[in-house]
Amino acid sequence: MLGGWLSNVRLYLYNGYTDMRKGFNGLSGLVNNELDSNPLSGDVFIFVNRRRTLIKLLVWDKSGFVIYYKRLESGTFQFPESNSEAKSLELPREDLMMILEGIDLQSAKKRKRYL
Repeated sequence: MLGGWLSNVRLYLYNGYTDMRKGFNGLSGLVNNELDSNPLSGDVFIFVNRRRTLIKLLVWDKSGFVIYYKRLESGTFQFPESNSEAKSLELPREDLMMILEGIDLQSAKKRKRYL
């Protein structure tokens, strides 16, 4: 689906809800104004709606913006708990994959790996 390119970028989950009618300009505006980040950085910015049934990933791929958009037919996306007041949360690639596949983040146990 998203391919191996995710291993070379940082992933930021917007810590709030997003109007999913927003397109390239609206989402890149959120990145600029709310997250104080550069949407042209190549990092992936993740947005979700209030009901947690829609998710959009915005990324600049050197020639233009790309939006990956997923709508769930049933259930909701689960996101990590955040007690922070920060506007975004950096996610590991593995967490994003589990979120998209519907794996319960609380019960998933990660085994120790050498980094």
